Amino acid sequence: MNLPVTTVYNQWTQFEEFPHFMGGVKQITQLGDDRMEWVAEIGGIRRQWEARVVEQVPDRKVSWAATEGATNAGTVSFEDLGGTTRINLVLEYEPEGLVEKVGDKLNVVENQAKKDLQNFKEFIESESYATGAWRGTVPGIGGTPTVEDADSSRGDSGKAGVSGKVAAGVGVAAAAAVAGVAAAAANKKDDEDTTVEVTPVVDAAPVVPETAPVVPGTTPIVADDDVVDVDPVPAVDGIPGTGVPSETGGLQDGTVLDGNGTDRRGTL
Repeated sequence: MNLPVTTVYNQWTQFEEFPHFMGGVKQITQLGDDRMEWVAEIGGIRRQWEARVVEQVPDRKVSWAATEGATNAGTVSFEDLGGTTRINLVLEYEPEGLVEKVGDKLNVVENQAKKDLQNFKEFIESESYATGAWRGTVPGIGGTPTVEDADSSRGDSGKAGVSGKVAAGVGVAAAAAVAGVAAAAANKKDDEDTTVEVTPVVDAAPVVPETAPVVPGTTPIVADDDVVDVDPVPAVDGIPGTGVPSETGGLQDGTVLDGNGTDRRGTL
C-alpha cells in the first residue's frame, strides 16, 4: 500500500468501519478494547461470532481468536517498507455443514479475503489518511493463533446459519455444489495442481434388490443385471403359457431394477 505503516495500521484498528470496504463483513460491534462481535455472509452463508484480540502491537500486528460462534483465528501483520506498507493476513477457520465444506474446497473464503484486502487498499489510498486510530497494546501469546486457540467456540452452532435469502434453496444448492465441485475445480485456472476430493456427509443406505415374484406363465428376462417380469402369456385350451403375449410386451407394475446409485479449512 502506498501509505506509511502508521496510517494503514490506524485505519485497520477501526473495526466497525470494515463493512464499508469488506464485502463479506456485514457488521462489527466493538464490545471492548479487546473484544468484538462479527457478522459475515460469504457465499450465502451467514456466520456470527465473538472474537478476542489475543495480541496487538501498534504498527506491527493484530491477532485474534473466536470465543464463541464460528471457529476462526488469525493474524494481520504490517510491514514498514519505508513509506509504503505491506499487509499480511493469515486466517484459519473450520467450515461447518455441507455448503461451507464444498465452498472451502473451492477457496470461496480465500477469494473473498483477497478481494476484501484489495478493497481496503483502494479505500485507504483514496482517502490518504486514517478515519481514526486505537494505539493501545494487548500483551499477547506470540506467534500466529490457530483454531486451537479458538477451542471455546467449537461446537457452538447457535450462531451459524444460512442467510434468509437462500434458505429456501439451500438444499438444492448443496446438492448442485456436490455434483459440480469436481468439474469446477478441474476448470480452475491456476499454476498449481489442484486435487479435489468430495466426501458425502451422509452415507447412503445400500440398495437391497427385492426378489421379483414368479408368476405362473411368466418368463423372466435378464439383461444387464436388470430383472423384469413380462406379461403372463395366457393359457389356451387350459394349457398354461401357450397363448400370445400381450401387445404391450410390457413391464408389469412393481418391476424390479437391480442397480447401484451414486448418490468439500483453508489457509490464506
